[in-house]
Amino acid sequence: MARIAYVNGRYERHGEAMVHIEDRGYQFADGVYEVCEVARGNIIDMTRHLDRLGRSLGELQIAWPVERAALSAIMREVARRNRVHDGMVYIQVTRGVARRDHVFPKQGTRPSLVVTARSSDPQAARAKAGEGISVITVPENRWDRVDIKTVGLLPNVLARQKAKEVGAAEAWFVDAEGTVKEGAATNAWIVTADGVLVTRPADFGILRGVTRATVMDVAARQRLVVEERGFTVEEAQQAREAFITAATTLVMPVVRIDDTPVANGHPGTVALALRESFFETAEKTPF
Repeated sequence: MARIAYVNGRYERHGEAMVHIEDRGYQFADGVYEVCEVARGNIIDMTRHLDRLGRSLGELQIAWPVERAALSAIMREVARRNRVHDGMVYIQVTRGVARRDHVFPKQGTRPSLVVTARSSDPQAARAKAGEGISVITVPENRWDRVDIKTVGLLPNVLARQKAKEVGAAEAWFVDAEGTVKEGAATNAWIVTADGVLVTRPADFGILRGVTRATVMDVAARQRLVVEERGFTVEEAQQAREAFITAATTLVMPVVRIDDTPVANGHPGTVALALRESFFETAEKTPF
């Protein structure tokens, strides 16, 4: 079955879908995106994802390309047409097509909207969680507004590539004070010796992860304490557990940071319990 993409009002074959060469997302990275997990035939945490999309659009002064309810329907239809039972839905909105100029195009320029979906293997993800992953640390070199989920991801691309080249699955950005900020595509967490979950506050220094927020809800149901504060690389290496969260990974245990094993070098029970209970708490939108 051919994959289907939605591009500016039309459902097209994925391999034939295209945007104009002067789309500002292509020329300036002038756009935003969201990635929603699809699990068991449901789009996960759609409300929070669309809320964050609206915030990102507002911060960049980009109009909604369609009404929010219409976008929700498009997302469900793209997932349905691609028969995605488990996987992801990707939404990208740019400022639109206009003659190349750094300033915003004339008022009334229509934003561009692309929605795609693809399947993934939940059993493979579960197996990876059972083994845990390694992360490396890299110096923070991104712009200050990483709280906006823009398509300008070149530092993240380079960091993730560096991780891949040394056999790691993720890279954590570390600021000048030695504090972990977040991963190239994930939020970073540790579990202290006394069982407290620690993650950096979601201010302008990191992206306010949707999965991060849902994990906090899961932790509350499990009566776990969550502390929002910074932590150093050294503290993470000496922690009882470490893990990452994102729509594409859920809760993924971290068993090595740079060259140092975390605890006994195996996935921790807290992270695995959060992962196991995630869908009991997450919002589920069927299609």
